[in-house]
Amino acid sequence: MANLDEPLRKVLGDKTAKVLEKGLDLDTVGDLLHHYPRRYAHRGELTQLSGLQDGEHVTVMAEVEKVQGRTLQRNPGYVLEITVTDGTGQLKLSFFGRKGSYRAEKDLSPGTRGLFAGKISTYRPRSGREVRQLAHPQYKVVHDTSAEQAAQEWADEIIPIYPSTKSLPIETIGTSVGTVLDQLDLPADPMPAELLRRRDLIGLREAYEGIHRPSSWDELGRAKNRLKWDEAFVVQVALAQRRIAAAALPATPRPPSFGALQSEFDTRLPFELTDGQRQVGDEIAADLALDHPMHRLLQGDVGSGKTVVALRAMLQVVDGGGQAALLAPTEVLAQQHHRSITGMLGDLGRAGQLDGADNATRVALLTGSQGAKARKGALLDAASGAAGIVVGTHALLQESVQFADLGLVVVDEQHRFGVEQRDALREKTTGGRPHVLVMTATPIPRTVAMTVFGDLETSVLGQLPAGRSQIQTHVVPPEKPAFLARTWERIKEEAAKGRQIYIVCPRIGEQEGDEGDAVAPDEEGRRSPLGIMEVLPKLEELLDGLRIGVLHGKLHPDEKDGVMRRFTDGDLDVLLATTVIEVGVDVPNATVMVIMDADRFGVSQLHQLRGRVGRGSHPGLCLLVTDAAPASKARERLDAVASTTDGFQLSRLDLEQRREGDVLGAAQAGRASSLRLLTLQRDEDVIRDARDEATTLVNADPDLTDHPALATILTSLLNEERTEFLEKG
Repeated sequence: MANLDEPLRKVLGDKTAKVLEKGLDLDTVGDLLHHYPRRYAHRGELTQLSGLQDGEHVTVMAEVEKVQGRTLQRNPGYVLEITVTDGTGQLKLSFFGRKGSYRAEKDLSPGTRGLFAGKISTYRPRSGREVRQLAHPQYKVVHDTSAEQAAQEWADEIIPIYPSTKSLPIETIGTSVGTVLDQLDLPADPMPAELLRRRDLIGLREAYEGIHRPSSWDELGRAKNRLKWDEAFVVQVALAQRRIAAAALPATPRPPSFGALQSEFDTRLPFELTDGQRQVGDEIAADLALDHPMHRLLQGDVGSGKTVVALRAMLQVVDGGGQAALLAPTEVLAQQHHRSITGMLGDLGRAGQLDGADNATRVALLTGSQGAKARKGALLDAASGAAGIVVGTHALLQESVQFADLGLVVVDEQHRFGVEQRDALREKTTGGRPHVLVMTATPIPRTVAMTVFGDLETSVLGQLPAGRSQIQTHVVPPEKPAFLARTWERIKEEAAKGRQIYIVCPRIGEQEGDEGDAVAPDEEGRRSPLGIMEVLPKLEELLDGLRIGVLHGKLHPDEKDGVMRRFTDGDLDVLLATTVIEVGVDVPNATVMVIMDADRFGVSQLHQLRGRVGRGSHPGLCLLVTDAAPASKARERLDAVASTTDGFQLSRLDLEQRREGDVLGAAQAGRASSLRLLTLQRDEDVIRDARDEATTLVNADPDLTDHPALATILTSLLNEERTEFLEKG
């Protein structure tokens, strides 16, 4: 008998075990049993030979008329040809390989009756008459006494189709699974019996049988329900344990200090906070006042006012004697945040300067390309505590960067940073762990996954601030060349009104592959995506008289900052850029965004880019220029982006296309996942119910002392790497 941890070599033998390990990385009985079929088929109704159609998948009952083998002339090899008939017509069964290598030679002698299933094809031999055949058909020999019953059973049988590789036949997987199931010896069911009764779930042994060799579609459905539950529940137990552990970690409370810096900032705001901003601000303020670290996701659509909410949280921490660090993914965005924060604070952000307010703090900027003098000053301000707010890029993560009392880490556009990078910043404190606020406008699928799974406390900003305009989005397709001509006219019209325009390309264009991390995988035969340097000469001709600036990642930081300042100040009409302007760039006078080769970008990137316009009182316009065909998936994606400005809806679309990634590991979407049956789109109710049950169970038994079988499964799921990931995440 075999348990789930038993090596496959002990059950299947070395030869088969090596094939499964090499082809599918399956080492144990549990690995194989969790390699579920990707789909199921059944042979269906019996078909008369006289009614066969080319390309049709059929099941026929017939009698063997003739068996003969012949050596192939052109390709060295052997073919076994068996002619069968049902009285209405004839069909040839063809088996290609070595002489004597097929069991069919022994099983299918003349006069034998059998069932044969496969896909009909035709070929024309030298005789000139078309012959219908089944190549390598499935077959089953039947006896006259049970022919009708056997035919029905065989036709109705549910056939599992397993994920496989070119060198690993599906039949090998199916046979191996059957052998393992026949020898399977499971200990006690890891799920509490009362839970199984309450949720109307079958036992684990029954579930393995039902998913690998179901006798009915109902049995298959019950098996999937149980195994989906296991996937959701085990993850939820891990996350529930993590929440309890996080609540036990120390953090310095930073309660609101009324009449201090944050209050002064609020009284000076030139606009009213939205109800959503106030509500989210209250949630964050309450978290910061606790003695364990906040771990909150601030989910707000593009332009919903996340930066103001984050700044108020940072000021609350500064009022409490601590420091806040804002981690931005690019230098352009870090500089933008620094300018925006210092601009909003005014004299409240100029501590130590002649025009600074009495209760002011200092805002430092730290990036990788700073000069020695500026860098030294920023490092000193952070280490001494003189800077209450430090804005930076990955440079903040370096060992040389120290803080006097880091109380809050704000991560902007968290999908640009790995867990390890965020963790490096959180470790830069000695008085407990800092609070963490993660901000995003359009979550990548993994973030959606972790949010749905309840790993992060979530705050949502759903309304736009007063005065913000709506954005219209249109696809500019290849079949309507007049639309592209109108695009350039519209740009000139907007510029004539004193407004500004972004034009975005997937890459720089100086050489293949430069700044191409935004470019979607190229389809065979397609041209290279457009680059700035290719487009610039054409724009100078099409937009003659307009002031055009160029911005991309390979410019010197001072050049980038200079171009951005000129555009912000209105000294440029058009900014031709790569995706360095994707997030955070705030120019209220910009009204048009033209995205060239828009089909080369992902959904979230298109939404982020679109969010750079319509940030003032004038309506925004986004034009998605593409040469993708009308019925292609790329056009479907662009049409979806054009149909809505709801970032939450678009994140769902992104999730559908890219999957969840590994919710208990560092893998991003599209790579191996610990989820095999569970999908976040269709199974949110299962996840929600599993969260409730797991929370109740873990609150009563945090270490799973009373549930040893569940603890064992959890240990196997949470290997060392994934445990470390959860602790850091």
